[in-house]
Amino acid sequence: AACGGTLRGPEGTFSSPNYPSAYPPNALCVWHIEVAPGLGIQLRVEAFSVEGTASCLFDRLELYEEPSADGSTGAPARGGMARFCGHQLPPVLTSSRHVMTVLFVADEGVADDGFFATYQARNATEKTCSPAEFSCGNGECRALESMCDGWHDCPDSTDELNCTGVSYPAFESVCEPLEVEMCLGLSYNTTSFPNIWLAIPDQAGAAEVLQDYQTLMELACYQHLRPLICSLFVPKCTPDGGVLQPCRAVCLSAEQRCQQSLGLLGILWPINCNILPDSRDPVECFQP
Repeated sequence: AACGGTLRGPEGTFSSPNYPSAYPPNALCVWHIEVAPGLGIQLRVEAFSVEGTASCLFDRLELYEEPSADGSTGAPARGGMARFCGHQLPPVLTSSRHVMTVLFVADEGVADDGFFATYQARNATEKTCSPAEFSCGNGECRALESMCDGWHDCPDSTDELNCTGVSYPAFESVCEPLEVEMCLGLSYNTTSFPNIWLAIPDQAGAAEVLQDYQTLMELACYQHLRPLICSLFVPKCTPDGGVLQPCRAVCLSAEQRCQQSLGLLGILWPINCNILPDSRDPVECFQP
């Protein structure tokens, strides 16, 4: 089903393909929302039911606030992106600029009812937060549980000020020794957390999620299957403390070679390879 496109005007609506019926597999929809310059965009998701996992790796709705001319961004959350899955309604989000991008991704597996959303132009300085939210320094609203959770959810990082006893590592983590047992002995031995793509706070969280992929990792269909899965959940750390996602070509090769084996087990390929970096440069993405 067709989806995505450019939405202009002071208000509008959009939804996942086929809504209110189930969305199709392998969906990739991108909406660019534009209102008059000088205004912000208030986005409200009215209905939401998307396959949910702890990492929102498979099906998800992502919101991006586009950078301004000087390269800065008043991001909805987490470095320019807010990601949602499951059945809980996302909070109402108001951008600080007049443009926003919304992405909906679905893999080959379980389909759900999807979402229906509305948007309207708002004066960016007139933002009110609900009782379940707190106000960032610039007036944007975030869920209360976002305070002191180790993520910089506010563009100005005010949600992480004056925090004590926080168990999550700082966003600007340096490299740390790789300790997840399922991923030991790879071509790299350091990682860095939190995992900003899958919203995993630390290695213990990654090890817990990886238990669901043990059967997949033990298949002999592709020699680099274990490094591929590990580099998604326990990414390789670069010398400057950054991390690398696996290269798209590696993921596509694994998908092609393992589909038959997975089919015999009644398991669908779990990764949407198209969201990974389309590069073979080891500086831009990880190659086993």
